[in-house]
Amino acid sequence: MKRTFLAAAAAAFTLATATATLAGDFPSGKVDYVIPFGPGGESDVTARFQQPFFKKLFGEDLVVSYKPGGGGAVGWSQLNSMAGDGTKIMGINLPHIVIKPETGDVGFKTDDITSVYMFHYTPDAIVVRADSDMNSLQDVIDYAKANPKKLTFSGSGKGTANHLAQVKFDQMAGTTTTYVSFKGTGAAVTALLGGQVKAEWGYTTVGAKQGDKVRMLAVAMESRHPAFPDVPTFKELGFDIVSGAYRGIAVPSSASEDTRKAVSDAIAAINADAGFQKQMIDGGFALVDVAYGAEMDAFIAQKSSGYIAAAKAAGVIK
Repeated sequence: MKRTFLAAAAAAFTLATATATLAGDFPSGKVDYVIPFGPGGESDVTARFQQPFFKKLFGEDLVVSYKPGGGGAVGWSQLNSMAGDGTKIMGINLPHIVIKPETGDVGFKTDDITSVYMFHYTPDAIVVRADSDMNSLQDVIDYAKANPKKLTFSGSGKGTANHLAQVKFDQMAGTTTTYVSFKGTGAAVTALLGGQVKAEWGYTTVGAKQGDKVRMLAVAMESRHPAFPDVPTFKELGFDIVSGAYRGIAVPSSASEDTRKAVSDAIAAINADAGFQKQMIDGGFALVDVAYGAEMDAFIAQKSSGYIAAAKAAGVIK
């Protein structure tokens, strides 16, 4: 079972033990951390957060590079051609690694990805401008029901966590809203602030970054985000939605079981560092700890079923 950031301090190992265990075999030198997107996005931001903690814990450099294209597909399609000796790791995203292969031939299948650790997610959230007359989730529902299809939401692309959350919420709330796809969170925020849409299916990171320019009405988490204690969860308000863009680490399929476990343990050690936790939470992120093995397999299987159902409902896949 995954552990949220609220329980991260109770990790089943100490940093000292994890470091000692890994020091003899991984890492044996610098590690190349490939982000399958361009610089500046949240995958990049959180990788940069991890870098100094990797150095502190293991005494080696975590070198971030980029292999963008196809919404991550270019990088993921090349993952298994990379060295499996622990010198290459790659960022992964859910729902991307599930939805992309369902849309056609993108060069990889979900089962091709050897996921070894999920370390955080950006929870979905309904965000409005600070001057909006919608002050609660009920205001959103009331407006949407009185004005079918007229409530427009910006979001970060088709088939993304934002889009799938919008589909699921409409189904649960009995509303019909309009999702407007933009290329990335930044563009979706610009559309919101510019008045092109009435609201945004964004992330808690939008609230952290935009501050008093916006107001979050609900977050898709099990419990309230520590950085936003006044913002209720969807679950509190009667909607069982816990979702967002999950990010983690994969290794080439040729990596040995020992290497897979060692990489998983290394990222877990970073996640358990109090300094790292604070940096992530202050940035609006939410930590999770999903380790390599049966835990990861169950997590991806459970998430995949919901993603595929929502993507079919949205017409993203057939």
